[in-house]
Amino acid sequence: MNSLKATMIQAMQGMRVQSERIDLTSQNISNADTPGYQRKMLVVDQATSGDAFRRLRIELDGVEGERSYEPTHPMADEDGYVTMSNVSVVTEMADMREANRSYEANLNSFQQARTMYKSLLDILKR
Repeated sequence: MNSLKATMIQAMQGMRVQSERIDLTSQNISNADTPGYQRKMLVVDQATSGDAFRRLRIELDGVEGERSYEPTHPMADEDGYVTMSNVSVVTEMADMREANRSYEANLNSFQQARTMYKSLLDILKR
């Protein structure tokens, strides 16, 4: 496989990963106030063979959410405590900003490879 095509494929896969990350982060932010919600994290497995780039899976963050005493809450346990979500909006916003910048970097890489392909085709036409 030529290097320009490999660069474009890798950039597309990187954009796909970052898009999934942004989607999960937005889900986490929208459920930050939902009692019992656990933060979702995107785990990227690096493949070891050839061009099979990455496999994505979603895992739940195992950190326990903060417990608050609210005996009248419908989700309270027998002791009157409600386990809140373990989502930190500040952390999620930082993750979203990082994913957005990584997406942009992959997009720039893809556009640069596309420009180089176009230049190569123009040279070959002569």
